[in-house]
Amino acid sequence: MRYSFIFLSFITITACKSIKSSKQTKMEFPKFDIEAHRGGRGLMPENSVPAMLNALEMGVNTLEMDTHITKDGQVVVTHDDYLSPAFTLQPNGQKIPKSEEQKNIIYQMAYADLKGFDIGSKYYSNFPQQKKINTYIPLLSDLIDSVQSDINKNNRKQIFYNIETKSSDKGDNILHPSPEKFVSLLMDIIIKKKISQYVIIQSFDKRTIQIIHQKYPNIKTSYLISNKKTFEQNITDLGFKPFIYSPEYHLVNKNLIKRCHEQNIKIIPWTVNTLEEIIQLKDLGVDGIITDYPNIFINKR
Repeated sequence: MRYSFIFLSFITITACKSIKSSKQTKMEFPKFDIEAHRGGRGLMPENSVPAMLNALEMGVNTLEMDTHITKDGQVVVTHDDYLSPAFTLQPNGQKIPKSEEQKNIIYQMAYADLKGFDIGSKYYSNFPQQKKINTYIPLLSDLIDSVQSDINKNNRKQIFYNIETKSSDKGDNILHPSPEKFVSLLMDIIIKKKISQYVIIQSFDKRTIQIIHQKYPNIKTSYLISNKKTFEQNITDLGFKPFIYSPEYHLVNKNLIKRCHEQNIKIIPWTVNTLEEIIQLKDLGVDGIITDYPNIFINKR
């Protein structure tokens, strides 16, 4: 009887610890979300592992990034449909010729070939403050491993991943796979890496986030907006209420913020790159901002 009591006590204590641990790992979304756009491309080569680690060290809440699919079905972190001549060097160190600007399509390249290109050493006039380092387009899985390892090693606070699917109906099976295949490949990695509760899937392509909403209802979604339709029209087109409504920041006004909040939808605009505009939008009531320069706000907090 005594041993039974001790055993039951042990089970009770263990269960309580498990419940406590579960509550501790459940993450609440930030009250004001600072997202490093492409890892903070104003400071480091965009969508690279070094950019993400730099943003982590600065103390951002969310790492924003873009994804494409390679010829061999790998999910890679990059924005353009093709290798951008603006900041990419060939494996031999030479610039990409003007005549070949749009020939290096991500979806038509195997990852082993893609990885040989340097996306960080070439001077990028759009972002003169960007640190120059030799780096490459990473696999999403490797990027997640690097970020989570850095969080654990340095005892940092867990961040969110805001991952965009770079797709459109015109690009199906030319620049990327079908939306169903794209989502399947992406979610396989997210589930395997056990980061589902930290992930937001965003897109201008409503099809991919509709699939996420239908097949993976626990995953947060964000609808990217650049059109001039009303909030109601966009939500009707989408067919459900996303976790985040993410418009180009010039489209934001007090009325739009009010409409989002009335529907219990967060509003996080892009891409806001001056401290004055960040403060103005925060004072209006947005729930966060996406910026190439997360340092300008973090340093003023």
